Amino acid sequence: MRRYYGRPLDDPSMSPFRCDGYVAEGQIRDDRGEPIPLAALPPFLRALLVTDGTVTKILEAYFWEPVAVDTLEQRFETAQAAVPWIGLTPGTRCLVRDARLRGVHSGRAFAEALSLIRTELIPEDFRRRLIDREIGIGALIRDSGLESYREVLDVGVERDAEGEVGESVFRTYRIIIGGHPVILITERFALALFQGDTPRSPPGRPSDTRQTPA
Repeated sequence: MRRYYGRPLDDPSMSPFRCDGYVAEGQIRDDRGEPIPLAALPPFLRALLVTDGTVTKILEAYFWEPVAVDTLEQRFETAQAAVPWIGLTPGTRCLVRDARLRGVHSGRAFAEALSLIRTELIPEDFRRRLIDREIGIGALIRDSGLESYREVLDVGVERDAEGEVGESVFRTYRIIIGGHPVILITERFALALFQGDTPRSPPGRPSDTRQTPA
């Protein structure tokens, strides 16, 4: 939660993807402040960063296997400072959830997600299913029929302790439900997983290699 304390909505360092999917000469920065051109990222990863749909569903279609949401840890925390992105004030309790999006067949970890949830602002049944970890947040919102939309707030690159191997691209967005910012999510995607970005083919149906007649 600490990483969000005090960050204003008009922070100039926030995502270039807030309004557009294409940003000419757009850049993001890594955790050392070094710029990285958006054009240098794998195309599908750029699409994941900008999407306002359910990430699990998009990953399933791309990697062509079901994706499970594993809850690694879930706890209630009390904010020690304000989190303006979801209107959280000091002393307010919220649900914090760490989760992993995993390929059911391959076992690969496609993404990790940290969520801050203002449980007092969501319907009781939704809150119960969320706390009981029945399904992922995106699927739960869809199944509940709640009107919502997502707003991308921040995009960047994080590196491992050595500063090189295992770097990941992250995005932070908030989910607005009933006109209120209710959920704040940071998703991390391992950059190496999307290198050599090529379309996937369903099992038993290899990519079409037929040549066009001369």
